[in-house]
Amino acid sequence: MYNIEKSVGFLLSKAYQRGWALFKEELDHFDMTPPQFALLAFLWQQDDLTQVELSEISQVDRTTLGGLIDRLEKIGLVERRPHPQDRRAHLIRLTSKGKEMQAPLTEIAERVAVKFTSNLNQKDVNELVRMLGILRGERRVYEKPSY
Repeated sequence: MYNIEKSVGFLLSKAYQRGWALFKEELDHFDMTPPQFALLAFLWQQDDLTQVELSEISQVDRTTLGGLIDRLEKIGLVERRPHPQDRRAHLIRLTSKGKEMQAPLTEIAERVAVKFTSNLNQKDVNELVRMLGILRGERRVYEKPSY
């Protein structure tokens, strides 16, 4: 008999749902979702990326990403700027408000991560991160081109 409660896929799914709920509860105060936060976090690492570049580094399809950018633009955290070398593309840039949100939102993310992994010791957390990185699979890291 197949034991669904020992299935890696089932357990990952349920862990994801719990983590999402914990993080969403904290982000609700900022009228933001975990995927919107993730997009901001990528921009905090490297600002002025095209939607294609953001799609590649975040592994979010371009259509979904467009909606996330629209919402972040609506609440004043990012803006689209014309690409200087490609008329078809726009650069996604943090606004000053988006930059100011880095410290408080990062603090929330760190606090939620501690709460989420509170039943694990640091060695277990490090190992979990390592294994999840393997399960995530190969990904292309997009380096911002220098023009």
